[in-house]
Amino acid sequence: MPRFTAISPGALAELVADRAISLPGHAVIAVDGADAADPVTFARTVADLLRAGGRPAEVVALHDFVRPASVRLEYDRSGEYTYRTAWFDYAALDREVLQALRQHGRWLPALWNEHTDRSARARIRTAAPGTLLLIAGPMLLGRNLDFDLTISLHMSEPALRRRTSPDAAFTIEALREHNSEAPDILIAWDHPDRPAVRDRTRQGPHRDR
Repeated sequence: MPRFTAISPGALAELVADRAISLPGHAVIAVDGADAADPVTFARTVADLLRAGGRPAEVVALHDFVRPASVRLEYDRSGEYTYRTAWFDYAALDREVLQALRQHGRWLPALWNEHTDRSARARIRTAAPGTLLLIAGPMLLGRNLDFDLTISLHMSEPALRRRTSPDAAFTIEALREHNSEAPDILIAWDHPDRPAVRDRTRQGPHRDR
């Protein structure tokens, strides 16, 4: 089992981009992390590096695939079980992004506007050859989503409690209870300015495709 290695934020983004750019054809990458970890910003940093290296790359935020408020808040507004099981539409994400990209060469960038609680009215996009999609958000792993590369921005419970807003504190228990899976690249993210990384991809492919 590889150990954690200290790494600078810039070198970390380059490492992830290097692993991603080696993926053939259209590919989908998970950047799993609590909202407190800000996985979307990290995914955008990697996407910028990929585009600079000549590879088409886009970021999809999981919060653009929430369920309507009438569904996700049907039983309560601050329950960890609701957040864990009813908040995000992982099935729609699979259908409209992962499968659509691989089977039809197109993808939907957003499904639902969480703030207005209305359809995002986003247009389906046609993917350029070799497009890499980085999907960023909480509890992506362990959902039977067929990612080509998985990244986890892991935060300890004390760090989560320090960096999660009081109105979102109920999400911490959901993150703890979620049955996740081992990522390809695990990043210790309590201190984003001085992360550490454990990279299983150095040991070669571990899944059949």
